[in-house]
Amino acid sequence: MKKWLLILCSLMLLLALGACGKEKETEATENGKSSEPLKVTLPTWTGYGPLFLAKEKGFFEKNGLDVELSIIEGLAERKAALAGGKIDGMATALDVQVTLAGADIPVQVVWLLDDSYGGDGILVKKEIKDVKDLKGKKIAFEVGSTSQMLALTALEKGGLTEEDVTVVQMSAGDAGAAFAAGKVDAAVTWEPWLTKGAEANGKVLLSTKDLPGIIIDSVAFREDVINKRPEDVKAFVKAMGEAMDYWKENKKEANEIMAKGLNIDVAEFEATETGLKFFAKEENETLFGTESEKGSIYQSAENAIQFYKDQDMLEKDLKADDVINGSFIQE
Repeated sequence: MKKWLLILCSLMLLLALGACGKEKETEATENGKSSEPLKVTLPTWTGYGPLFLAKEKGFFEKNGLDVELSIIEGLAERKAALAGGKIDGMATALDVQVTLAGADIPVQVVWLLDDSYGGDGILVKKEIKDVKDLKGKKIAFEVGSTSQMLALTALEKGGLTEEDVTVVQMSAGDAGAAFAAGKVDAAVTWEPWLTKGAEANGKVLLSTKDLPGIIIDSVAFREDVINKRPEDVKAFVKAMGEAMDYWKENKKEANEIMAKGLNIDVAEFEATETGLKFFAKEENETLFGTESEKGSIYQSAENAIQFYKDQDMLEKDLKADDVINGSFIQE
C-alpha cells in the first residue's frame, strides 16, 4: 500500500512540475523573454568584433540579456547549426542571410554591423593583369557565400562566367591560405589574407573599394526566435547601439577587446578595420528607415535576391521584407 502511495505521489509531483514548466514557458512567450541565452554564431572577421564588445563591456547584461557567442568558420556548419535550432542567430553578410531565407531557413536581419570597403577582395598571381586573364584558372572561394557573389560579379565585369574558371570550394580564410601557399591561381578572401597573400606571391586584383555596398555585414535571428522572444531581440539591438557608442569614445580599449574576442592580434585587427565602415545606431536607423519610408538596406536585399535568383540558387521566392526587420531599430 505504501509503495502504491509513493508511486501516486511521485506521479502527482511530476504532473505538477510539468504544469509549472508549461506555465513558465507560456509566461516566457507572453513576455517575449527567455532565461535561456541568445546564441549567436560568427566566423572570424573584424566586422563582427562589436558583438564581443557588447558582451565583454556588459551591455547585453545591462539590458537583461545573456548572449552566447561562438565562432564557426565554415558557412555550411553555421547553416546546419541554424537550421537545426542549435543557434538562434548568425552574424554574416546580408546576401548570405538572403540565401538562408531562400533555402527555407527563415531569418530576419535586425542589426547592421559594417560595410566592407576594401576588406574583401580577389587575390591573383602577379602575372594576371585583368579579370579576363582568370579564364581557365583555379579560383578558390566558398560556394553559396558572399565570396561567390563577389567572384561572379567580378567575372561578369570581365566578360566571363563561373564555367570559364575552375572553382575550388573552401572557406574564405582557407582560400587565402591556399593562395599564399601557391595552391591556387586566385582566391576570394578577406583581411588579413588579402595583405598576407599579396605579400606572399600575388596582388589584389579587385576589392570592395571597387564595389562599395556589395558586402554589408549583419546579424539576423531565426523567425521563430523573433516571434517568441521579441523583447530579447529588442534588448540585443539596444545593447549593440550602446556598444558602438562606447567604441566611438574608447576606440583603443574597444579594439583590444574585440581583437581578443576574435582571437586575433590587435595590430592585425586595427589594420583590417581600415577596410570597413562600422555602423552605429544612427547609421542603422538611416539604413533601415521607417515603415513609411524604408531605407537603402531594403534595396540592397532586393539586389542580393535578384542576383541569387539569376544564378538559380534560391529554393523559394523572396522579397526584401521577408529578410529585413527594421521594427527593433525603430523602437
